[in-house]
Amino acid sequence: MHDVAISFDIAIAGRRLLRGLRRWSIVLAASVGASMLAPGTAHGDDWGCRVILCLSNPGGPEQYDECVPPIGRLWAALRHGDPFPTCDFGAGGSQGTSAVNIFAGAGYCREDLLYWSGPEQSELLCNARGAINVEIDGVLYTRVWWDAKGADRTITEFYGAGSTAIPYEPTQSARLFLEREAESPGGQGGGE
Repeated sequence: MHDVAISFDIAIAGRRLLRGLRRWSIVLAASVGASMLAPGTAHGDDWGCRVILCLSNPGGPEQYDECVPPIGRLWAALRHGDPFPTCDFGAGGSQGTSAVNIFAGAGYCREDLLYWSGPEQSELLCNARGAINVEIDGVLYTRVWWDAKGADRTITEFYGAGSTAIPYEPTQSARLFLEREAESPGGQGGGE
């Protein structure tokens, strides 16, 4: 009898979570676009799909309470070197929708996250662990810098419909940073 009551409580909690995720998915679908949530694509019980939905949110991956657990699990997995989760969008799928994690460093960073460290401030480093690029219909939609120091741990760049932001290439940030340093008085480049 006790096991039946526990199973019943778990089933009710699961249904409430799925209803909440469905409601949230509908709200997010309006901003993400129909391609992200075509019939039979994202399912509330699929971690990888929930991660992509949350990462595609222009307001940040943890803006909604429903996203905190799957995104927290993602950060822990990435910190431990686990692979990025996948999402099976099902029959008909969502062609051109993907999310890819790229670990950050001097060669891949936002210019404002670059800094000097090491002996004699001679090593250029990035103040984030990585960036996740989310593409929808083959076009960059959001880029989320994670474990960013000096921020709320994530920085979300939104490039989807309605955004005025222009995508940039993080592989060029170190070059731009060094050029600006060389031009500034007292910068690492010695320009005075």
